[in-house]
Amino acid sequence: MAGSGVPRQLFLQGVAAVFTFAFASLYMQIPGLYGAEGILPARRTLRPQGKGRWQQLWETPTLLWEAPRLGLDTSQGLELLSLLGALLALGALLMRRLRNLFVYLLLWAAYLSACQVGQVFLYFQWDSLLLETGFLAALVAPLRPPPHHKQAPQGRLVGASPHEGLPFWLVRWLLFRLMFASGVVKLTSRCPAWWGLTALTYHYETQCLPTPASWFAHHLPVWLQKLSVVATFLIEIAVPPLFFAPLRRLRLAAFYSQVLLQVLIIITGNYNFFNLLTLVLTTALLDDGHLTAEPGNSRCKKRPTSWPRALLAMLSLLLEFTVYGLLAYGTVHCFGLEVDWEQHAVHSRTTFTFHQFTQWLKMVTLPTMWLGVASLAWELLNALWRWTQVRGWLRKLCTAVQLFIFGTATVALFVISLVPYSYIEPSSHGHLWTGAHRLFGAVEHLQLANSYGLFRRMTGLGGRPEVVLEGSYDGHHWTEIEFMYKPGNVSRPPPVVVPHQPRLDWQMWFAALGPHSHSPWFTSLVLRLLQGKDPVIRLIQNDAARYPFHRQPPTYVRAQRYKYQFSRPGERSQWWRRQWVEEFFPPVSLGDPTLDMLLRQFGLQDKSPPRARSSDNALAQALCWIRKQLSPLEASTLLWGLLAAVGAIRVMQALLGPHPSHSSPLAKEKHKPAPKKDSGAASKQPAPAPDNCSSSSQTPRRKK
Repeated sequence: MAGSGVPRQLFLQGVAAVFTFAFASLYMQIPGLYGAEGILPARRTLRPQGKGRWQQLWETPTLLWEAPRLGLDTSQGLELLSLLGALLALGALLMRRLRNLFVYLLLWAAYLSACQVGQVFLYFQWDSLLLETGFLAALVAPLRPPPHHKQAPQGRLVGASPHEGLPFWLVRWLLFRLMFASGVVKLTSRCPAWWGLTALTYHYETQCLPTPASWFAHHLPVWLQKLSVVATFLIEIAVPPLFFAPLRRLRLAAFYSQVLLQVLIIITGNYNFFNLLTLVLTTALLDDGHLTAEPGNSRCKKRPTSWPRALLAMLSLLLEFTVYGLLAYGTVHCFGLEVDWEQHAVHSRTTFTFHQFTQWLKMVTLPTMWLGVASLAWELLNALWRWTQVRGWLRKLCTAVQLFIFGTATVALFVISLVPYSYIEPSSHGHLWTGAHRLFGAVEHLQLANSYGLFRRMTGLGGRPEVVLEGSYDGHHWTEIEFMYKPGNVSRPPPVVVPHQPRLDWQMWFAALGPHSHSPWFTSLVLRLLQGKDPVIRLIQNDAARYPFHRQPPTYVRAQRYKYQFSRPGERSQWWRRQWVEEFFPPVSLGDPTLDMLLRQFGLQDKSPPRARSSDNALAQALCWIRKQLSPLEASTLLWGLLAAVGAIRVMQALLGPHPSHSSPLAKEKHKPAPKKDSGAASKQPAPAPDNCSSSSQTPRRKK
């Protein structure tokens, strides 16, 4: 493999960008979700139990234990953490000097601290994925700001540490676990929509927050929807093993297939920063040779100079075509693809049974683990070989210590990750080394490795269930309370909110899938609306004028369950059709026995008022002032503004920075005067290569 210096930098920048979005999005929602007047006040989650400071921090790892020392309550401490996290991540995105181990470790610790008090609103798989990725970024990042290394002839950095590729390999392993498990669970769940290849005929309509493109995707021909499901299974189950392929072109083909899938999901669904984070993980499939290749080099292909190289190139090409052929044959065979020339369609169906699939999964789960072992062993051998090339005994000793530490950490994290990965197949989980289970159990609360499985089952097969809140002053005339993002008004187009995640809107989608008793927080939401709490109202409508009860809180609140479906083509001025199903939450008012009983049952009553903090605390006043300045902004607008600002700054950096031709080592070499040689030596020099191939002859690159 070629070097991975450029992909590592792309990865670190991408992780910093995602942390920026995650912290900024969370910050805008803290008062309504976790404030003293929020839905689930954060102060209830951290109660000292008389344990030692370090034991308490280990069992509940959050920096918010220290908030009282700063004169802040838990929600204010969470605001401070989110602000500092967003600023630190933004700095790492823009300045290379901040992309070091300590900065990413702080970002990981800050987000882990938030998740410890986030309760149900931070229990999403992408939050766990961000924590695991953030910790890997801390290992991938250098210990100190990287110096401007000279470029070696092979494209590697002179002086680069031998261990640098090891933690980056874990990123590839994480991407494999994420994609392979996400594909497998769709079939192990026995969901009839996935097995019938009809999942996407429901998905665009029933996902949490559709986009305008979802409406158009929903009305694509059914045969194309089913073929898209087949492509999804191919990309998520069959392609991921190619992440470890020895042939570069196979890894690049796997990379572009993953990018295609994630981009299509971004276009047709609002999945906050999840797909952006997955795209960041795909950088582990790239190398310097692919990202820094000069356009002129592609026109000047080098031919093998010896028959062993020619044979190796031919065998590599043969292996590549064999893999593509097997993928094509397996897809046609497993899904019965048939071309209907008369109807201009491709028909598909699942030709294997659930029993056959589980037997296949049992057969391949352990081998995929051994594939990971073999790939990691190869990376370790490469690192050892690079260590042997280090010159100078002092530098050799320092790099040996670094290689031992980072190599041990890489192996340990790989062993830990095998436990959650094996959840996809129970018998393989039982065959794992018991030491791996003990190691995973010791650090499970740190979320260093997690299990994944997205879109396990399709919901809303008869139409998407949607909860609609209503308020009234007299109990007879009801007014709907419309949210900013989730479906409500049938004439309003679906919004585009990526990379923001409106966490209340997401939980409203989950609440609609069952009775309200399965979502205890919903009772607290009703209470806050009856009380007219402004932080909670801002989660529903940031513009107070659009909230129907902005002048006076409603006397009664209730909730109805509807079934929403996309409108048909030709229905003008309408994006949705809906049908009433049943009452979701009964009409209640403040002091209502039903409401009080539910609050007691779920432990949501305010047993003790929050302790008053000193009003002259400068830090608290600064946080209050910042909140006042940012609160008029809608969260998605703030994040898009951040994105635009980062783009503008990067453009300015590119325009005002040193030109590559004057700063690159190659350019400096060109401007150096040639050493004097005698005429005899000069006469023996070979003729120079043609101009159009000179760059490739100076910096040869091997491509498979």
